[in-house]
Amino acid sequence: MSIFGINTSNPAFTTYFWDKNSYHTFKKMTLGGIILKSFFGLILVTLTAVYTWHLYFKGVDVQWHLYGGMIAALIFSVIISYKHDKAKFFVPLYAIAKGFFLGAVSVFAHKKFPGLPFRAVAVTIVTFFVMLFLYRIRVIKVTRQFRSVIISVSVVIFTLYFINFILHFFNITFPFLWGTSWFAIGFNVITVIVASLSLMLDFDYIERYLGKAPKEKEWITTWGFLVTLIWLYIEVLRLMKKLAIRF
Repeated sequence: MSIFGINTSNPAFTTYFWDKNSYHTFKKMTLGGIILKSFFGLILVTLTAVYTWHLYFKGVDVQWHLYGGMIAALIFSVIISYKHDKAKFFVPLYAIAKGFFLGAVSVFAHKKFPGLPFRAVAVTIVTFFVMLFLYRIRVIKVTRQFRSVIISVSVVIFTLYFINFILHFFNITFPFLWGTSWFAIGFNVITVIVASLSLMLDFDYIERYLGKAPKEKEWITTWGFLVTLIWLYIEVLRLMKKLAIRF
């Protein structure tokens, strides 16, 4: 099943990216290449996030880094979506932009709840490996129905976030997105679960194309993992903030 042409909850892994070009390229996508490029992307995210923290503690207002990084990451994502042959140039730029955004978000959270971002990072890393382990031993099978459910829920979640973003300019917000009620916490728990399960869809899609897709598609895969992992981290951080306020 596909929604708007998407076969996974992660927009980086749509059939558009994989079917547009034929698979006659000599060099094919490998797991080693994906891991190497993913680590490179995560290093860029980490370095720019740490730099943003450094600026903040020097007294620099990092709100521009937050909004600038968010907008730049969105622009780079759109470019990657339509110019996937240029992904090797724009994925690093996306990682840098997202690093500024995450650095600002994390330092604001750290200001109110010292150490919270580090715990959120730890939870994200553990969740990644747990999902990978569960995928490898096939505890949860990625079936067509499973993909359909995760896709549908992901579309609803991102639609709500987008509507809330627009309404924010009119001083209107959805209480269940940012509040600390039990309903708001429950909603955040759902988003964390969906983001976690999205990793399984990504693992499944990548496994299908290892040794088949052209080598340059490794950059698209890297972008996809960054999108999912960053989304998971943000949701975990938001949930932990709500729990810290509540308790």
